[in-house]
Amino acid sequence: RLRGGMRTYFGQNDPWRLEGYMAYGFMDKKFKHGFSAKFLLDKKSRLIISGGNRRDIEQLGLSLTATNDVLGRSVASSSVLTVGNNDRLTSINLSTLNLEAEPLKNFRMRFGGSFRTLRSALPQAFNLDYIDPESPTGISSEIKQFDLTTTLIYTPGKRTIGYGVERRNVNDEYATLLFNYTRGLEGFLESDFSYAKYQFSYTQPWQIGGFGRLLSTVEMGKTTEAVPLSLLNVIPGNQTLFTLYNTFPNLDFYEFVTDTYIALHLEQNFNGRLFSRIPIIRDWNLREIVGLRGAWGQLSDENIALNSPTNIPLAAPSDKIYWEYSFGISNIFKIFRVDFNFRGNYLESPDARPFSVPGTFGFNF
Repeated sequence: RLRGGMRTYFGQNDPWRLEGYMAYGFMDKKFKHGFSAKFLLDKKSRLIISGGNRRDIEQLGLSLTATNDVLGRSVASSSVLTVGNNDRLTSINLSTLNLEAEPLKNFRMRFGGSFRTLRSALPQAFNLDYIDPESPTGISSEIKQFDLTTTLIYTPGKRTIGYGVERRNVNDEYATLLFNYTRGLEGFLESDFSYAKYQFSYTQPWQIGGFGRLLSTVEMGKTTEAVPLSLLNVIPGNQTLFTLYNTFPNLDFYEFVTDTYIALHLEQNFNGRLFSRIPIIRDWNLREIVGLRGAWGQLSDENIALNSPTNIPLAAPSDKIYWEYSFGISNIFKIFRVDFNFRGNYLESPDARPFSVPGTFGFNF
């Protein structure tokens, strides 16, 4: 896959911005694209209107707290190096229109609508079939869905610079509280399902004296009414060789599927407190990272019945909390990081991965 993109930029305080990309897949021999536009209508209230469209192949289920970022894309969607088969991909056509404002400092409100068409990119290996009484065969493989969303984001202590449509953060020591409400409208624009989805997440960095920095994230959500697999909440697995925060490195994609969930991620960076006491090693400026992750969820009988034609097993971590723990090493400049992840339970599951070693390498400016 090759991808190239462009954006407008006349200065950091531009009142509007256009972005887009084109990509070509060598396996399916198809072009993909995405574009977005956003305009700052009022500087005082930070009133912004935005919209865009994306036609692409995506690895869905990489985040419990969903977004409709038309240009957002995870490395898992096109990673060359993966553990196991990376064949649970979805062909998506997504269009969005949003209106956002900041009525109070660090408190944003976003209202929007989206229309998307979803179908499996590799139906023989992974299908999104569901029971459809109105279909001649009784089964449908494609979903058309129109949703209205309301998102509230509060980031106390966040500092930014600039007054354009995009601003830059100057600190990262602040909490992020997010509430998202999604309402699916059946019948509008031939939309297939009516449902409600409630989601909440809370991310908080903690400075723990001389013991470094703890990053914690809690996520919870509920989807009402029966919906197809592509609209359910997937506990985010990670089959790539890259460290991705808020995912479970020892879970395969779609290994756990839920309509009710709660997840916790804890990551403690000791900032070299342990390695600094070991001769020779302390000269390498290494940092110790310890992680603990857990998730619990349920999947209703109605959702299991609706999605019975799918060709993957549908399971949820309802009997006991699924959990993992990890030990990682990075350096002071954050150029590289290696994590050693261990699966805590559900080892009896078919093809369960008890151990993984993802990592990252790069420069950030």
